Amino acid sequence: MENINILIIEDDVEVSSELKSTLEKNGYTVSGIAENYQKALTLFYKLPVDLVIIDIFLGENPEGITFAETISTVPNALKPFIFLTSSKDRQIFERAKLTKPFRFLLKPFNELEVLYAIEMAIEKFYEQTNVFASTNQDTVVTKDYLFIKKRSALKKVLLSSIIYIEVDNRYCSIITELEKFVIQISLAKILKYINTAVFQQIHRKYVVNINSIEQIVTADNLLLLKNNHKITFSAKYKDLINNFSILK
Repeated sequence: MENINILIIEDDVEVSSELKSTLEKNGYTVSGIAENYQKALTLFYKLPVDLVIIDIFLGENPEGITFAETISTVPNALKPFIFLTSSKDRQIFERAKLTKPFRFLLKPFNELEVLYAIEMAIEKFYEQTNVFASTNQDTVVTKDYLFIKKRSALKKVLLSSIIYIEVDNRYCSIITELEKFVIQISLAKILKYINTAVFQQIHRKYVVNINSIEQIVTADNLLLLKNNHKITFSAKYKDLINNFSILK
């Protein structure tokens, strides 16, 4: 399990320091701070980055926009980004808008606006709108990981670290190698996004990561999983066993 990694691109040391402090106080990880375009590119491709906060003007030039234009040309590397600016120039705004940022924030920034902008950027980037605005859900499900709302921050949980999922009405308990999360989200929604070749339902209450199975006790319909977890599989889902190549 990881925190959301945020890259700050800001040439004003006082602003970047305050922003870093705000993000870390709210449970986010600042993976790096860049003061210019070239360093920003270097850090973006070198460090783990889930989201970028970009000052439009670095020095006297709108190099923040140039950075956004650059990363937008590489779709597989694209990450959600937010512009932070004190500029009121309409032409600059129009140019920046073409890069499709997820939010514009004006300096001096407001802490709540920054936190809301991060949540909205994650939602929009993964095309799951109004997740965190809803009282019913607090999770974004993606191909490789979950973003789970925990207090005032988003936590990133790698799908590969999940051992199994237990369903109880409208709630799911996500059991990972390090900790447990209880979230209000339907099993149908999770199954829509995760790789069902890896995560298979073996009981009306359980979905298991087949890579976490260490032993199958067929006589007791029992699966022994990583970290000494044990769950049962029902006769309805016994075909799961038949998918394995078993040496006798």
